[in-house]
Amino acid sequence: MTPDVTVTIIVYNDADRLPRAVESVLRQTHGNIEIIISDDHSTDGTPFVAREFAARDPRVRHLRLPENSGGCSAPRNRALDVATAPYVMFLDSDDELTEDAVALLLAAHREREIDFAMGAVVRVREDSGRRTRWMPHLVAERRTVLGIESEPRLLFEHLSTSKMYARAFLDRHDLRFPEGIHYEDQLFTTQAYCLAKEFTIIPEPVYRWHIAPFAAADTASISNQRDRLDNVRDRVAVQRLIDDFLTESGHGSLREDKDYKFLKHDFRMYAGDLPYRDDPWLASFADLTIPYLDTLSPEAYARLPRPERVVLQLVRERRFPEARLAARGLGHGVAPRQVTPDADGRVHWGGTVPTDDRARRELDVTDLELDTRPFRSALFRHEITELTRGPGASVDLAVRTYDPGLRLPVGPVRASLVVAPGRRRLKVPFRLTPVRPGVFEGRVHLDLTSAPIPRHGFAGVRHPLLRIEHQGLAHSAVLLAPLSFPVLTTRIGHHSGTAPHRVTIEPENRGPGRLQIRWQPVGVTARLVRPVVRRLDRPRVRRAARLVRTVLR
Repeated sequence: MTPDVTVTIIVYNDADRLPRAVESVLRQTHGNIEIIISDDHSTDGTPFVAREFAARDPRVRHLRLPENSGGCSAPRNRALDVATAPYVMFLDSDDELTEDAVALLLAAHREREIDFAMGAVVRVREDSGRRTRWMPHLVAERRTVLGIESEPRLLFEHLSTSKMYARAFLDRHDLRFPEGIHYEDQLFTTQAYCLAKEFTIIPEPVYRWHIAPFAAADTASISNQRDRLDNVRDRVAVQRLIDDFLTESGHGSLREDKDYKFLKHDFRMYAGDLPYRDDPWLASFADLTIPYLDTLSPEAYARLPRPERVVLQLVRERRFPEARLAARGLGHGVAPRQVTPDADGRVHWGGTVPTDDRARRELDVTDLELDTRPFRSALFRHEITELTRGPGASVDLAVRTYDPGLRLPVGPVRASLVVAPGRRRLKVPFRLTPVRPGVFEGRVHLDLTSAPIPRHGFAGVRHPLLRIEHQGLAHSAVLLAPLSFPVLTTRIGHHSGTAPHRVTIEPENRGPGRLQIRWQPVGVTARLVRPVVRRLDRPRVRRAARLVRTVLR
């Protein structure tokens, strides 16, 4: 019997995670499927694992490429060459399909003649197990889209793996993945969006995307290898291929939306990493990106939040130390250290007024309303300037607060450091004292032995906030730490030693670079207390407990 759907699983040297991916397809509620494990010439135990699955289930086929291609495109294309079903899906070996993914997407195809169907993607963090929706606003409602021009924002959902394609649609347009380059999904998906007459979106999750943010360099996903300049080069090269396709296919009207997507998504990921890059890397990064940035539409830049426009302009001007400074805390409401007004009353980022028109436009931060925003949403910048280890699990912090909008009084300010491991919080008060207009400094002693840990323990990461109180109002914001300092790890016996934990104070080492505190239960807390609590916290147990309480009333 001809299968209804072919699911291609691409793999390279991933013998440990491949079974999870294959089993997620084998347990699909729709069973008439073909599974092609497309092995990019693995050198570990992957071929053995793939052959075992093929021997156990006739729906599984093992396809091994004669040599390693170095990317995702070739194994997907080779699988398409031999796939026999009228509908196809793609799965990476480190991810999973949800149990009814095939049934849901196939039903969308059978309801009406469409070129592909797409569903929601759930991102699963390997370190914490936390689950979030990828681009949830794009897949919130079920609908059929009649041409991408009606919803160009969908260009942000560029994953090929969240979709089921009609094989006839792919063949009719000779649509295949570009080989020899990374970020092949972006070109393939853009082409699919533009070539499709109709496609259906369903809100149900169909794909589990596993994220390993702290994976070793040799096992990190392509998107997590942003420190490699080849990564930057490939991303820019794919954008140029997309631009050429849009022009040649008559979809030039999408260029502004596609440019905005590149600035807001692709470049934004690199921008968040800039504080961790040195000048030689940044010089090479600028060499690769500036020529392309200069081709993007001014309208796309105008749609960006002002802090992101500032970072972009500083990179384009090769002002690397300032670009690193502006990139600290992107997306977390962090103010500039300094602003400068011009003769017209416009306020500009940094210590001088820009001289050329483009710089004046991009570095104009007047719209941040630094001096007029409501106090609760005011923009400050809190930095740890000195961190000293104290006795036990304590640290002494020297904190500097920048207030470029001059919102705080000329005098001492009440502040506190707040951290909440669990439902209760530890609040450590201190004072910020003015040292010059718009700059305050203070010192605070943070002793984590006094943190209110739940009796069943706490496992997780917290980033302390700095809270300011002024005229009966409160303002909380992130606290930026030095990008590197010696990690402090110690054991704490919370609750008179009955709830032991290993506590680590460290730099965040990614994103805004906040002060990071990590709790890990040990001893009896890890072996006995937390497993019992987790069992009692299961939904069925909670429902039974509520029922008992209701009966006893």
